[in-house]
Amino acid sequence: MRIARFSVREGSPAAGSVSFGVVEGDAAQPDSLVVHALAGHPFGPPQLSGESYRMQDVRLLAPMLPNKIVAVGRNYAAHAAELGNEVPDVPLTFFKPSTAVVGPTESIAYPPFSSDVQHEAELAVVIGRMCREVPVGRVPEVILGYTCANDVTARDVQQREGQWARAKGFDTSCPLGPWIETELDPSDLAITCTVNGELRQTGRTSLMVRSIPELIAHISEAMTLLPGDVVLTGTPAGVGPLSIGDEVAVSVEGIGTLANKVIKRG
Repeated sequence: MRIARFSVREGSPAAGSVSFGVVEGDAAQPDSLVVHALAGHPFGPPQLSGESYRMQDVRLLAPMLPNKIVAVGRNYAAHAAELGNEVPDVPLTFFKPSTAVVGPTESIAYPPFSSDVQHEAELAVVIGRMCREVPVGRVPEVILGYTCANDVTARDVQQREGQWARAKGFDTSCPLGPWIETELDPSDLAITCTVNGELRQTGRTSLMVRSIPELIAHISEAMTLLPGDVVLTGTPAGVGPLSIGDEVAVSVEGIGTLANKVIKRG
């Protein structure tokens, strides 16, 4: 099941309203897609409201507004190596604030305090229920689904400041979307990133140093995860610079593509 969050475009009696919905149709043929609105939130058995919209009549938003985003660094050995780093002995975790989130087609605003902003294509996990100290074997029970993410990073700031709050937490640095796929085996999925159509990153989730169950168990050992929280699972090798005017697209097999333009912060 594909769960989206959307607003209705002008021209409808429901214009401007924001809802969750279930997306049906062939993602390769956008004109075939239909969004069936949910009566409430997606945490539990979905209940349709009875309203349906063609995809061209809605605007997809970030599929979730998380309370927190917990990200994992250096979870692909080749990516760690390309930046001259070792794979850490334990998962390297950090936070991105909720204000970093933008959705598909929204813009990444190039921060004025950086001159080296880079893309990082990732698989994101969306938590489905409140949980703490989750055993590895029970992690699938707490996952709502998966979406595409771009852990946009001000690389020069990351290297200069030594801690990552500003480098990875600036506004618009966490694009998510286009929707949440709830029925997916995440163990061996292709991840790619293109910039202006040129392939920059390619990898597979099977190359993660630590699996999703290991990561969720490790993170939830320290903190309570809430419904809608997002875990970023690391990026494959091939990260590189973005420039104002670029279009960056992250694709994950079985989910879809998340595309964003890079603009100058106004």
